Amino acid sequence: MSESNNQNTTQSKHEELTGVRAYALHNSFSGQPQIAASAQVAETARLRGNVVVGENVVIKDNVIIEGDVTIGEGCVIEPFCVIHGPSEIGSYNHFFQFCSIGEACQDLKYLGEDTKLIIGNDNTFREHCTVHRGTLQGLKETRVGSNNLFMVNTHVAHDCIVGDHCIFSNNATLAGHVTIGDYVIFGGLAAIHQFGRVGSHAFVAGMAALNMDVPPYVMAAGHYAKPFGINKVGLSRRGFSESAISAIKKAYMIIYHKHLTIEEAIPKLEELAQKESAVQILVDFVKENGRGIIR
Repeated sequence: MSESNNQNTTQSKHEELTGVRAYALHNSFSGQPQIAASAQVAETARLRGNVVVGENVVIKDNVIIEGDVTIGEGCVIEPFCVIHGPSEIGSYNHFFQFCSIGEACQDLKYLGEDTKLIIGNDNTFREHCTVHRGTLQGLKETRVGSNNLFMVNTHVAHDCIVGDHCIFSNNATLAGHVTIGDYVIFGGLAAIHQFGRVGSHAFVAGMAALNMDVPPYVMAAGHYAKPFGINKVGLSRRGFSESAISAIKKAYMIIYHKHLTIEEAIPKLEELAQKESAVQILVDFVKENGRGIIR
């Protein structure tokens, strides 16, 4: 039997047993690494393909970077991290040991296409974080903003969009196609269903299970998660005025304590937003089509 026929037979058996179609992993990469003169790259690190390493980057022992990968100025990559492309990584990101960044996603429809990962600046990824690239059926890319903290074992799946200044505690898990706003906090072991949304300044408690969307400013907890008021402490820390917080609380009351449908609540929220601009992102959020908000 030829090598090609043998490979096809192996793939067919794999698909029959697992329901997953096998695809070939990249084992050759075009281009040569381009490393800035001020970068420090350990001798045991392996860079293959069109890898671009910026100024003052530190790449430590046994790091593997393969494919079309750009690493911005001042990044630090600790030992045993693996970064695959296509990936664009901004400046001053810190990847702690054993992170897997830009890997092929776990979506069964994915067959090795060159989808992308884009990461902004000043993010911290602690040990064992995993961030996967997108899919052709989704956005074709996964996007992570800036100034985020991803604690140990956080997972960001394919086609996710993560804003800025978020904190994801240990073992927080984002399924595919999830959208996270700015200044969102996820407690440890919290998880969100695919296509879910969490609005800016929301707080998701530890071990919460989100099967519906969490509006901006709202605190969510439980399995499945329910609303528990607004994130007043977080808003105060971020400089929201008393009048803005009061208006946000009124908006919360309209949604959750007036026994209104979302369609009935929207005009009242829009009226409130005309008086206090902070309410507008809440209005925009509930108007968008999603999984429906937690109630």
